[in-house]
Amino acid sequence: MQLNGLILTFPREIKLLIGTFIIVLSIGFYTGLLFVGETSSANPNGIEEHYLGNEADENAEVMRFKKSDQEMLTLVHNHILSMSIIFFLLGLIVSTTKLNKKLKLFLIVEPFISVVLTFGGLYMLWSGILWMKYIVMFSGILMTLTFTVAVAIILKQIFQRT
Repeated sequence: MQLNGLILTFPREIKLLIGTFIIVLSIGFYTGLLFVGETSSANPNGIEEHYLGNEADENAEVMRFKKSDQEMLTLVHNHILSMSIIFFLLGLIVSTTKLNKKLKLFLIVEPFISVVLTFGGLYMLWSGILWMKYIVMFSGILMTLTFTVAVAIILKQIFQRT
């Protein structure tokens, strides 16, 4: 079996494997985003409140406390490791797509930068650098957009006839 390395030419079984993986991965990724929306109101001040607490706000509907050292290290550790694996696998698949080289390189490299900025930014926010909440918000949005574009391209090329 001779392959030229493009997803368009992969055998049907491999395309099915990749397609199924991408769909299940997307369900997990977007479920995580729903969780973010529920816990931080998906805005910079909500992010700050989620990690630094709202103990000073006597009118708060839900009382939140600043995350502990252990909670923050666990969150950063788990997310950086798991997201690195997710984006490595997604990047491998993107590398087999027929795309402009610059777009392909962006879709492969950008998520790793966003992972570091998002979760490193959360740690820095928690450490007291409050303006990092804007970096966290921006990098999280960019990571999500990059994920979505990569998935859409992969799925389109999997179902495309050669």
